[in-house]
Amino acid sequence: MSLAKRMLGATGIQVSVLGLGTVKIGRNQAVKYPSGFSLPSDEEVSLLIAQAKELGINFIDTAPAYGSSEQRLGRLLTNREDWVICSKVGEEFASGQSYFDFSAEHTRRSIERSLRSIKTDYLDIVLIHSDGQDCRILEHSDCPETLLRLQEEGLIRAVGMSTKTVEGGMRAAEMLDVVMVTYNPSMQDEATVIDHAHTLEKGILVKKALNSGHDCVAGEVDAKAKSESLTQKNLRFALGREGVTSVIVGTINPKHLKENVEAVEQI
Repeated sequence: MSLAKRMLGATGIQVSVLGLGTVKIGRNQAVKYPSGFSLPSDEEVSLLIAQAKELGINFIDTAPAYGSSEQRLGRLLTNREDWVICSKVGEEFASGQSYFDFSAEHTRRSIERSLRSIKTDYLDIVLIHSDGQDCRILEHSDCPETLLRLQEEGLIRAVGMSTKTVEGGMRAAEMLDVVMVTYNPSMQDEATVIDHAHTLEKGILVKKALNSGHDCVAGEVDAKAKSESLTQKNLRFALGREGVTSVIVGTINPKHLKENVEAVEQI
């Protein structure tokens, strides 16, 4: 299969329209999915990565807050140059709880740790993992400036933010290279952020296109009566918005991964 790729704003980075989210390979505590799950084995993760590559996916999304995700990618990911890797800073997960640190010291230390964990000399994209106070982080913490310095040092190719507010998304689009927003048929508030970022020629990534998997469950029932499932509709909805570069979907199910790719192939 040949999955379409799009340029990530003005970064010079080209990514597949579907990215593989990896929270489920590293963390199954305090997550918002509709049902529980066990972490896959190393063999299962390796097969999933190989399948993603075969299907045309070149984009992987991870984060320190995703439990052992970065470490497992470091062990199991081969041919680093074939992949665009996006990680994050700001949120940590320990003892079943998240906590946040946007200081300059923690930001640099987090990036250095991610580089060691993933076993790479650089990260293609690093996003600030917001705690919900987007504008405060952007305007009153040392995190953005520290990331931009690390970018100048060659450790990061593109800097952005995974936002939680419209105001924060608009500001992030003005300050940084990439924004990651929530966008699906039932959550369209951040459409204005997409439009603004597109005007500024910034990269636009979409999270929660499937409503954290809840629309996948509804779609399995819905698909029996309709020619197109809710999963297909949501993916087409997100990627059909002008300016959207890629949609990140987390799965550890090979069948779902294939179906997701098939759903967006014709877009």
